[in-house]
Amino acid sequence: MKNIFTLLAVLFVCQITAAQDYKFGKVSKEELAETFNPLDSSASATYLYKYRKTFFEYDHDKGFQLITEVHERIKIYNQEGFDYATKAINLYKSGSHQEIARNLKAYTYNLVDGKIEDAKLKKDGIFKTEKSKYRNETKFTMPNIKEGSVVEYEYKIISPFYQNVDDFHFQHAIPIKKLEAEFQAPEYYNFKVNMKGFLQIRPKIENKRDKITFNNKSRTGQQGSVRTSFSSSDLEFTKKVSTYNLENIPALKDEPYVNNINNYRSSVKYELSYVKMPQSTIKYYSTTWEDVVKTIYKSSSFGSELNKSGYYEDDIDALISSVSDPKKRIALIFDFVKSRVKWNSYNSKYTSNGVRKAYKEQVGNVAEINLMLTSMLRYAGLEANPVLVSTRRNGIPLFPTREGYNYVISCVELPTGNVLLDATNKYGSPNVLPFRTLNWEGRIIKKDGTSSLVSLYPNENSKNSILMMASLTEEGDLEGSYRSVKTNHRALSYRERYNNADEDDFLEKLENNYDGLEVSDFKVSNAVELSKPVMESYKFFKESQADIIGDKIYFSPLFFLRSKENPFKLEKREFPVDFGYPSSTTYRITINIPEGYKVESIPEASALVLPDNLGMFKYILSQNASTIQLLIDTKMNSSIISPLYYDTLKAYFKQLIEKENEQIVLTKV
Repeated sequence: MKNIFTLLAVLFVCQITAAQDYKFGKVSKEELAETFNPLDSSASATYLYKYRKTFFEYDHDKGFQLITEVHERIKIYNQEGFDYATKAINLYKSGSHQEIARNLKAYTYNLVDGKIEDAKLKKDGIFKTEKSKYRNETKFTMPNIKEGSVVEYEYKIISPFYQNVDDFHFQHAIPIKKLEAEFQAPEYYNFKVNMKGFLQIRPKIENKRDKITFNNKSRTGQQGSVRTSFSSSDLEFTKKVSTYNLENIPALKDEPYVNNINNYRSSVKYELSYVKMPQSTIKYYSTTWEDVVKTIYKSSSFGSELNKSGYYEDDIDALISSVSDPKKRIALIFDFVKSRVKWNSYNSKYTSNGVRKAYKEQVGNVAEINLMLTSMLRYAGLEANPVLVSTRRNGIPLFPTREGYNYVISCVELPTGNVLLDATNKYGSPNVLPFRTLNWEGRIIKKDGTSSLVSLYPNENSKNSILMMASLTEEGDLEGSYRSVKTNHRALSYRERYNNADEDDFLEKLENNYDGLEVSDFKVSNAVELSKPVMESYKFFKESQADIIGDKIYFSPLFFLRSKENPFKLEKREFPVDFGYPSSTTYRITINIPEGYKVESIPEASALVLPDNLGMFKYILSQNASTIQLLIDTKMNSSIISPLYYDTLKAYFKQLIEKENEQIVLTKV
């Protein structure tokens, strides 16, 4: 019966799709009356129509420009879908060249008393801002949004950056009923096509003829008798046209522990391979990782910056003159750079103002800081090289593109192994990189320009050891003391949150995180002493941590620390689980039970083990007359877990959470 209803829903959607008019402004009453997506009732909104066309257009003054036309129609079912009434258009710029958005037209449609009413987006609803030196933004929010509204907009982007074609995205967080896309490229521009994602996407490819008309003006004769004549000539060429036509595309559901959902979004990337204009030589662009690396390394904003050393030599000589141990030299130089140059929050593999200026002004972007660090380490006699990295937000560089890497760190090769360093974070330490950089593999570049891959994930577990002494009252209230000791990435994360916050705000968030915990005598040790674990301690009081029924008391021995919800909810997961780094957590909890009560029952000891030593969970309870001791030890030994283990991992967390929520029962003596 379920299959019959599914088939009927598909047939219904197909009939609606076939009859729909996708011309701008032709919104139907059926679209406005729809209260949910028949194929995904959980969707808060749906793309009714998504259209994009990207093509080359010849300008007689500027040459070929890249034009992108966008038309989108979105149905909003409920308040959760209101976010789709706001659109941000990213516009890139470099020097005097910049992209421009034009011909923006947008309306909101509502069904009122059986009639369609529209509200036009006005100029005061459009906001243009400069987001950085490389990007502008045009943003608008649609007017008169209600549950059931349909919003529709179209615009054009004119770009001088013909070599950078934005990805064609065919899947989003909400479903798409109808998608049409087209990419046109004249024969002078050869593009390599890279596809990713789980949808079967096959474009229709055609070759079509086109032409450019050149208008010429000439003057003949002598002064007083000048005649102007006009003529025109055509340059005919072939263009390759790729069209995509898809229907009923399911939403790409995000879930916890995904490094970047865009890595798994079905999309197509057009990467420029070469340009061959008439009567000109071929200009090649990056086609292999070797090409990419050579192009980056030869840049004056990368490779040559590594060779500059005069600006820091005296300082480094004084710093390391009495130190010969390589690890101590690394630590001294690393700490020196972190304290000397502040990161300006710009990610880049290229310098902006150069290492000399960054050193002098004590502020720089990622490349200026970490290329400077690499250069100093080399000057100190260490085998140091830059490592190209793609941040988690930038995605995984699956294909050899120049945009694949947007960041650079430093690597020192020692007989005991590689030491990875990023001096942009003042709380970082050797082999403890900022979380944003923990993204599969980086590409290390040697002095001769060759490259190889290096894992960015740490091998050593980040630990969190928790010790809690608590007393439970017969009213069910809990008071006691708490201490945690954190190492590596756990310590880094804590220091970033604590040292960059007002302590009162930090305590308020801590209390709110545990739903009204009252904290006193709060103390943090080693907040800036990076060679030691960071320690947090406080006393606490929390009401209603047990259920009292008759003469019995029921409670979980983890109290407010227990996990309540399985983070993994999808029936099927097609992308890896990314924890960022291996970790272990240990709880040692001692509970004093109320006077006049005894233990009636406690949960049994338990142990769970994931296959291939991926992780484990151990739970042990013991008791004497008035005290209960709980030991929980959990380990996740791998940063990345393949989707092949998803069902096992989901079941593991289900059992772990059930165990943490099992209750101890006390009864009156």
